[in-house]
Parts: sequence; structure tokens; C-alpha cells
Amino acid sequence: MKDEPTSTPITLNDGSRRRFLKSLGGLGAGMAALPAFAAQAVPPRPSGARYMGGFAAPKLDKVRCAFIGVGARGSGHCNQVAAIDGAEVVAICDLYEDLAMRSGKKARERGHSPKLYHGGKNEWQKMLAEVKPDAVFISTPWKLHAPMAIGAMKAGAHAFVEVPIAITLEEMWDIVDTSEKTARHCMMMENVNYGREELLYLNMVRKGLLGELLHGEAAYIHELRGQMNEVKRGTGSWRTFHYARRNGNLYPTHGLGPVAQYMNLARKEDNFRRLVSFSSPAMGRALHARKHFPPGHQWNQLDYKGGDINTSIVKTVLGRTILVQWDETSPRPYTRHNLIQGTKGILAGFPARMAIEDVTKGYHGWTKDEAYEEIAKKYEHPLIKRVGELAKKMGGHGGMDFLMLFRIIECLRKGQPLDQNVYEGCFWSAVSPLSEASVAQDGMPREFPDFTRGKWKTTAPLGIIS
Repeated sequence: MKDEPTSTPITLNDGSRRRFLKSLGGLGAGMAALPAFAAQAVPPRPSGARYMGGFAAPKLDKVRCAFIGVGARGSGHCNQVAAIDGAEVVAICDLYEDLAMRSGKKARERGHSPKLYHGGKNEWQKMLAEVKPDAVFISTPWKLHAPMAIGAMKAGAHAFVEVPIAITLEEMWDIVDTSEKTARHCMMMENVNYGREELLYLNMVRKGLLGELLHGEAAYIHELRGQMNEVKRGTGSWRTFHYARRNGNLYPTHGLGPVAQYMNLARKEDNFRRLVSFSSPAMGRALHARKHFPPGHQWNQLDYKGGDINTSIVKTVLGRTILVQWDETSPRPYTRHNLIQGTKGILAGFPARMAIEDVTKGYHGWTKDEAYEEIAKKYEHPLIKRVGELAKKMGGHGGMDFLMLFRIIECLRKGQPLDQNVYEGCFWSAVSPLSEASVAQDGMPREFPDFTRGKWKTTAPLGIIS
């Protein structure tokens, strides 16, 4: 962090902060006029459990890694971890033999000797018992994330789970309790937090260039109807049923994770408080099924209940707002929005642009393209400077996947806290069940449970990793 900020971060005293929050609508008499809604019950922390915010596990000279699920996502994780110094691929498990064999072959080409497990639904449990890995990477259908993460932690391993971390609030509490009781990490692998743009904006926000933060926008707009061609195996074979049976934001974390880190949510400064959510009519999936599959096909037998696009609004403890959208059905160009707004300006993505007082020229208009890049180079995140070129070569969504896996192994080897803790994975994923409940109640507010049990107020914000 050698670059000096071009503007000084605003520091408010208690009185000024109260007046500031009141102007945001976070405090004041207007709150009393809101409709009543029940707060989420917070169970007591289990006896002997420890809080995992800022937790650093003992150093590991070599991280023995196992993989459950090596299909579309897991195969990439396995191949990239096999290339990271200090990581050893010791076991690979998949329901399908050909997938396990494929990843096993690639791992052996990189000098590893993994034991392969396949064929049975419980082979992953056998793998944990026999191999006893240090870290388990889970890339399986959503409904298996929670039981597999819990099983891995109980077996003594740190768990790294694809998004979302779980489907229900009950599962999220079980994950939190297990992590606290076993003193094992459980990190949801939100790779977008490691994108070049997202890390740049995090660095600029930390330097105070936007002043006090007010609002964020986050989305996952990605047309994925083609996955319905995967009928017997593959992502579409199980994900299509979620679209049919659930109505809410089923995949909130790619856009939300970075915005939550900009705002320090669940880390000392602020936290999630409540949301409201609405879904559009459910039309696109049924139309696609009728157009591309015969009348008797199983996709034409489903009653698609999930709206084509879901829009949720999150209100934080400090009164900030976040717009969160999800649409994997409409023929729209891809976007994650990635917008963060403060009292001194705004940073936005898709396309990348900014407008900041005293930084950009003519902040009433957007600075982009070459002028944007000139400013971006000045505030490039140190992690991108250190590992960015290697990450690009290794690939994985432009390098963000590799950078995430690199940091996981680096933190475990150095005995450092991870960049994302178990509570953040649960808060970000909780948008799904809370949005489903709000949609079912025609947009009534739903409270976030406090997975930290109040400890977020003492958890240090994520620093700028050098």
C-alpha cells in the first residue's frame, strides 16, 4: 500500500454519525411506521465452541487437499491447486468414474499421486476416513454442500465450498456451529472477490476515495438456459429443478460478495439487517422447454415457479442499501453490476467506469477507457501486482479462480486468517432463503439472522493484502 490516497477518509464522531445515519433512514422516527416483522431467532453458542472471525489455524508446511466433485467446477479447482507450491492433491472423489479418472490423470501429470474414489454416493465419507486430508474442496450440487462441509470439518479438515454455502438457514446455522466446535475453517469459495476490478475497488474504498459509503448494487445476470440440455448428468440435470420449485434469488453471492467486502459487512463497521424481495412472472424456462424439447420431456412436465428475474433490496445496520438482482433465464448480456457509491463518488462495473470528486475529471460524467485505466494503475491492488500475471496464465474466469485458490493455500501455510470467514459465506448465501420467504409474502421484510451472535462488532475488516 505505497500509494497515498488523493482524498482523506471521512471520520465521523458519534454525534455526526448519528445525524448521518438518520439522513440515510437508518435511524429516526420514520422507523416506527414500518410494518412489524419477526426477527430471526439466534441460538446460543454451543458449549466449548469458539468464534471463528479472524481465526487462524496452525501453520501447515504442506496442505494435503482432497476434492469432492470434479465436474464443471471441481475439475478446474483440482487442476489449479495441483500447480500451487505447498499443496498436495491426495484424493479425488466423484460419483462418475470418468470424471474422477480425468482429474486424477491431470494431477498425476503435475506430480501428485491422488487416491481415487467413485461410484457410490457415500464414497466421499470413505475418502475422508481413509485419507484424512487437511483441506477438502466441495463442488457438488447445492443440496450436498452443507452435509459435505459439515462432514469434512467433523473429519478434521478445513472445508472449502462452492457457492452457495448452503440452501436453508438451518443448514447455515449447522455449518457455523460445526466450524466453531471443531475449530476448522469453512469458507465459501466466492471467486469474484478476487477479480481485478473487485480488488481495485476494494483498495480504492479502503483508501477513502469514496468517502462514507451509501449504496451498492450487485447482480448475477447470466443467461444459462442452455444448461437444460444436460438432462441425465451435469449442472442442468439438478439445477433445473431448483428453477422450477423455488422462487427468489437462488444465486446471490457473485455480485454481493464484493459489495459486502467494500462495506465491511459482518466486520466491525456494519452488517446485514433485513431485505425485501420481489420476483417477476416465471415464463422463460417453460417457453424454452416447449421450444427445444418434445411435449413429453421431463422439462415440459415441470411447473416453473421461479420468476425469471428477482430483485431484492438489502438494508444494513447503518442504513445503507444494496440492490441485489438475479436472472439466469432472460436473453440479457452478462453483468454483475458491481457498483459502490459513497458521499464523494461512485465506482461501477459492466462496463468499468468511475466518477469521484477530486480524482476524476468532471465527476458529473463517467471516467472510463484510457482515463479509467490511468487511475486504476495508480490504485491497483497489491495482490494483483504480486500474483495477477500468474493468475492470468493459470486462467479460471480470467484468473480470479486461481488467485482465490492461491490465497487459500497461502493462508493455510502461513497460519493466517482466510480472506472470507464462515459467517460471511452464510450471510451472503442467506439472501436466497430470505428472498424466497419475502417473495412468498408479497415483499414483506425479512430479518437476517446474526450468524456471529453479535461478534461481528469486534471482527477486524479485511485488510489490503500485500
